[in-house]
Formats: sequence, structure tokens, C-alpha cells
Amino acid sequence: LTEGRDRLEKLLKLDSAAHRSNIRARVLFAAGVLEGQLGNHVAGAVLLEESLSIARELNDLRGVGIGLNALAVHARDRGDLAVARALFNETLEVWRSLGDQMVVARSLSNLANVVKLQGNYEFSRSLYEEALGIFHELGDRTGMAWSLNYEGDVAHEQGDDAAAGVLYQQSLDTFRELGDKWGIAACLLDLGNLARDHRDYQTSRDRYTESMQLFQELGQKRGIARLLDCLACSAALRSQPEQALQLAGAAAALRRVLGTPLPPAEQIRLEKTLEVARQSVSPAVAAAAWMDGWTAPAEKLIRHALSDAPASAGSNAAHVNE
Repeated sequence: LTEGRDRLEKLLKLDSAAHRSNIRARVLFAAGVLEGQLGNHVAGAVLLEESLSIARELNDLRGVGIGLNALAVHARDRGDLAVARALFNETLEVWRSLGDQMVVARSLSNLANVVKLQGNYEFSRSLYEEALGIFHELGDRTGMAWSLNYEGDVAHEQGDDAAAGVLYQQSLDTFRELGDKWGIAACLLDLGNLARDHRDYQTSRDRYTESMQLFQELGQKRGIARLLDCLACSAALRSQPEQALQLAGAAAALRRVLGTPLPPAEQIRLEKTLEVARQSVSPAVAAAAWMDGWTAPAEKLIRHALSDAPASAGSNAAHVNE
């Protein structure tokens, strides 16, 4: 990401790049997106706003829609949900005016994600369902699978884990039929979290293990970082504070290398879980565990965590039905 951002910066400094053209707008857009992925939301927004202004000058409505969407993603990732929602709404209006149903469906999904983060689950679900309907009409099974997965997230947030499990499984089945390894890995992670929350650690471990194998096959380090956080939460729930902090430290180190910090909302949620682990040990032990995770190979910690989960936990019906 850093290399890509640096190359784009060099392009923008060329004399021939000064003209406010469609090409300059595209380079600004790409540079702005990479800045955002690196966590530099202020710098990224400046680049994206110039890209958007050029698109408006050129009356390039598609460029306007793309620019608005990117700015909305920036706002969402920095935690400014009100701004993100307004921008996603404006983006949706642009795509509706162009009649591009595929991008309308994606915009609905983006808007639903922000609405969900704001806690308006019913409206979020209705937006996902509208997107699902469009994907179905277009025959886009990948879009359908992700919509089902996101509806599963809403059900999980609402505490309807039975519905969430059904939706996640439907999504997983579709991704398996499509051979979409990234989608499969993501669904397995969600199903692993669902089992973990019900203290079914055997099922959770099985899901996480398969997810990990796929992330490794894909070389998907962001997925591995997410898995580390999930395993950290699992260790915290199983009253293994040092392991929880090691795994979280490894995830933080990996994200530092990638230059992709967690969005504020996700970071806050993670910290709430880790706080329980920190309070159960001394500050010195907590700091040491975190540093151990920061310096240890992530794959080694994951293998240890997956082999360490108690195989008998999944058979405890009282826990599973809590």
C-alpha cells in the first residue's frame, strides 16, 4: 500500500499531471483510497475531494458517484457515521439517476452498513434486502451471498443468533458453490464467532481452522489479522488473559506492518473485550503478554490458540443453549 501511494504521489508531481483532466482525477482517486487504507483519512480526503471536484467540472457523473462513495468510506472508517450516511445517500442518488442497478445494489449495501453501525437494525435489514433483490434480478450470486452474510450480521447484532446462523450458512453454501475462497473464509469466521459466543468452542475452533487455512492460501494478511482478534476474544472468554493479549498484540503488529488500522467502532468493541483480560492480570504481565504477541510470528500464535481450545467445550449443552 505504501509503495503504491508513493508511486501515485510521484505521478501527481509530474508537469503533465497538472491539467485538471479525467486522468488526474483517476490518479487522485487512487491515491486517496490508498491513503485511507493506510489510516491517513485527512490526507486521503483532500485527494478525493480534488478528484470529485474535477469530476463535477467535467460533468462526469460516474466519476462523481465513485468520488462520493470513496469519501463516504473514509468518513465511515474514521468513525464519522453521520457524514458517511449523508455521502452514501448522495452516492445512491447518483447511481439511481444513471440507472446502473449493479452499483445501486452495492450503494444500498454500503448505506446499510453505516445504518447498522448507527444501531438502526430494521432499516439496515430493509436496505440489505433491497440490495439482495437487485442482485437476484441481475443473477449476481456473489452479491447475493454477501447480502445474506450482512443480513446475518444484523441478526447477530439484534441477538437473533438462530437467524444469523441460517443466513451465514446460506451465504457460505453459495460461496462454496462459486469457489469464492475469500467469501468462504469470511463466512467461516462469522460462524466461528457465533459458536464462540455460545461457548461452543469445538465448533468455533473448527470454523476458525478452516478459515485460517484459506486466508493463508490466499495470502490474505488482513484476514489473518481479523482471525487473530477473534481468537483473542475467544481466549478472553475462556479466561486465558495472557493468550488473549498475545493474540491481540500480534494482530496490532500485523496491522501496523500493513498500515491498515481497525476502524474506530471495531477498535472500541475489541478493547471492551480485552479490558476484561487486562483487569485479570497485573499491568506488568499484561504489557509483557502484549509485547510477546507483537514480536512473535502470527501463524505460530494462531496454531497454538487453535490447538489450545478445549475440545470438550462444544459438548456442554448448557453453555451452547445460553
